[in-house]
Amino acid sequence: MMRAAGVCAVARDQARSYRYLTPARWMPIREAAIDICDRLGAEAHALGWTAAELFALLPEHGTLRIEICGVMMITGNRAQAVEPTRVVFERGSAYRTKQGQIWGIPVWEFAKKVR
Repeated sequence: MMRAAGVCAVARDQARSYRYLTPARWMPIREAAIDICDRLGAEAHALGWTAAELFALLPEHGTLRIEICGVMMITGNRAQAVEPTRVVFERGSAYRTKQGQIWGIPVWEFAKKVR
């Protein structure tokens, strides 16, 4: 359910270099995004995770300002579990609990802007 057409389209864009995001850096992020959609997408959706909370980038700066990025756009690590307020990775977690959080735009919208 979470595997939106936008994630799939951007995921196929394997070699593209976004601003501040080289192809070598993009590849593990891309793989982790596909993986969470495939394995944990339905659970994340049921827990209320939004596309921006998972896949957002800052329109002007890509991943340069991580506090505005979705949790899957930062490390390139595969998620181990999804909980109501965090995504668990092998070494750490990423949270969505900050009150008034401003998120960037989903990576597929970011990709449209930089083409």
